[in-house]
Amino acid sequence: METRYLADAVRYATMSTTELRASYLITSLFTPGEIRLVYCEADRAVVGSAVPKEAPLTLAAADELRAEYFCQRRELGVLNIGGAGTVRVDGTTFAVGPLDALYVSRGSREVVFASTDARQPAEFYLASYPAHAAYPTTPARRAEAAAVALGSQAECNRRTIHKYIHPDGIKSCQLVMGFTVLEEGSVWNSMPPHTHARRSEIYLYFDVALEARVFHVMGRSDETRHLVVADRQAVMSPAWSIHCATATRRYTFCWVMGGENQTFDDMDGIKVGALL
Repeated sequence: METRYLADAVRYATMSTTELRASYLITSLFTPGEIRLVYCEADRAVVGSAVPKEAPLTLAAADELRAEYFCQRRELGVLNIGGAGTVRVDGTTFAVGPLDALYVSRGSREVVFASTDARQPAEFYLASYPAHAAYPTTPARRAEAAAVALGSQAECNRRTIHKYIHPDGIKSCQLVMGFTVLEEGSVWNSMPPHTHARRSEIYLYFDVALEARVFHVMGRSDETRHLVVADRQAVMSPAWSIHCATATRRYTFCWVMGGENQTFDDMDGIKVGALL
């Protein structure tokens, strides 16, 4: 497990592009046949991936967690962005198809990932936060997700938000998870931007064309920076930072939040004209 300590709002302003990428951007996910995990000190999040090939992959507790098993004190969200697969949790097997999700309860001792076809492996995106309460392990099908259409063609941000783990959907302790699909010709997300000081957020960008790039805007509203992001790369966004993006083509991204609350409208909006 890799450990990341994010730069604060003061140090961030003096960092080079290389330093910003080393602190906030995760480029090491989705290696075939492996589980990859990154521990982030912001809200003690863990973000990772599991790409099983012929053999299943078992999620173990890294030494950094000082736990007997991964979910001993944690809850886990799983989103499959690859081919069909399964996740076995304490002996119960859940089918997790493309863009399906699974919430794994605190206290689950065994979590095993498998692909239905090794030639088209499942690509499981993993996001975890500490949990002080246990909620049932629950699967989520794409067709069952709460879908909200937002944006306009004029603003280049027509998109549909699919909510999986949230207060009115799958119950969790603090984890909130879903994904957003931008329509053809739309490239902006989360614009106008905002912050939510009581929650950190992680963006995984995927369904990004090979030759395309996403420009993730971050930092204080009066001193913004950007990260150039490729397919299947993730950005860790601390509570003080804005988080919005544009791109050279349409894309999809998974958003994960954790922190003090789960309230979607608990945010501080920032006018576009105030950005510098």
